[in-house]
Amino acid sequence: MLKPEEVSWVLQHELEKYKEQLHVESIGRILQVGDGIARIYGLEDVMLSELVTFSNGTTGMVLNLEVDNVGAVLFGTDHGIKEHDLVKRTGRLVSVPVGDALLGRIINPLGEPIDDRGPIAADALRPLETIAPNVVQRQPVHEPVETGIKAIDAMIPIGRGQRELIIGDRQTGKTALILDTILNQKGKGMVCIYVAIGQKASSIFQIAQLLEEHGALEYTTIIAATASDPAPLQYIAPYAGTALGEHFMYQGRHALCFYDDLSKHAVSYRQLALLLRRPAGREAYPGDIFYLHSRLLERAAKLSTELGGGSLTAIPVIETQANDLTTYIPTNIISITDGQIFLESSLFHAGIRPAINIGISVSRVGGKAQPKAMRRVAGSLRLDLAQFVELSAFAQFKSELDEATQAQITRGERLREVLNQERFSPLPLEKQVMLLYIATKGILDTVPLEKIKTLEKKFYAFMAEHYAFIPQEIQTQQVLHTETAEKLLEAAKKFLDVNQHEFAQ
Repeated sequence: MLKPEEVSWVLQHELEKYKEQLHVESIGRILQVGDGIARIYGLEDVMLSELVTFSNGTTGMVLNLEVDNVGAVLFGTDHGIKEHDLVKRTGRLVSVPVGDALLGRIINPLGEPIDDRGPIAADALRPLETIAPNVVQRQPVHEPVETGIKAIDAMIPIGRGQRELIIGDRQTGKTALILDTILNQKGKGMVCIYVAIGQKASSIFQIAQLLEEHGALEYTTIIAATASDPAPLQYIAPYAGTALGEHFMYQGRHALCFYDDLSKHAVSYRQLALLLRRPAGREAYPGDIFYLHSRLLERAAKLSTELGGGSLTAIPVIETQANDLTTYIPTNIISITDGQIFLESSLFHAGIRPAINIGISVSRVGGKAQPKAMRRVAGSLRLDLAQFVELSAFAQFKSELDEATQAQITRGERLREVLNQERFSPLPLEKQVMLLYIATKGILDTVPLEKIKTLEKKFYAFMAEHYAFIPQEIQTQQVLHTETAEKLLEAAKKFLDVNQHEFAQ
């Protein structure tokens, strides 16, 4: 039975706890909605890139600030949203969850998991757009990103903190290069972020499956904005990948971010800009399309020692039409990046894999980050290949060529065959150095072209069994000493003598 004094005591206690709270919300109303774009009246104090929420639960981002209204892009469906509906501010800029919890997961550009493996307990949130490190906060690129691909590591090396473009027509092996590079980072302390923009969901699933089979998904995050996703999600995808990479970079760790591809990213931004009625420029792209990509790629850096020495390496991909590098978006991104790897369809169809055009491909930074052992081997390799390319046009007239020219063509054919590499078989530094060194020194000139691949596999096994100290020295010291080089040539000659019946011309 309740006593009156007890009731009065409870009422008094509750009244003491009660304080009047005034809650103010900034809201606007929709003037027009359609095609994933909403024009909103009344959000006078809203910020650019702020997250807003609509009546059906869809979120959006403010992209246009005009005199009497704001333009927002929707990250989801506009079904159920109509004119005069309320739109609420969230008070925060569009951010993505970051941290180790995202490794091994497939997420959308908002950081939401799409791999049916449960929720993600992220360490923190990081804004999509941040200011790039300034010149004082950086240091020169001096550490290599080992891709495991002989042609790249030898002639177009990539350094940690660099921006290297992969460019070429469709179906020339651009994504295969990326996957090989991710597989080769196993055990190297490198975090990989693969941003898929406008690709088929089935293709992204196959990539995830392949990485998982090779044990590479555990240090990789896949950010997927599929072809069926709205343009705003495709637009923010590379920024989400960069924000995640920056989180690791500022922790003093190393991240490698692939944007596959920025051609579709530019198209998604063009769609948004035209719907928002921004003035169109060349090829109907808005005037700030260059700034769109420069502010993205400029965030890749090798941080100074005072800031922990972390790095974020950016590998953007661009798809060309008929090998034309002179169109608007390719020329823009070539001018922003520190070099490009050009994959040519004619080389691809000729059976050269990876189909890299060595003449046009270049790395403006990576040579400084190249291990000394590889630098010693690669110097003569590029020269020999360049001479071969010039002379190969005359290869059909072999009988009319002098011996020196024939020897150069023979050497070039062997070098090109040595640089051919199967998919998903990246090689460690020591194996690349040993093979390329004996090839540039002419040891393989007498070996038939069709037997080079068989020789390669047997040569590695022979060296591991009889001359294990040579690959170990290259691996640990990253240097090919003169004495070691001489022993390597002796070992190669001995190997050919032992297997003379198999590899004789």
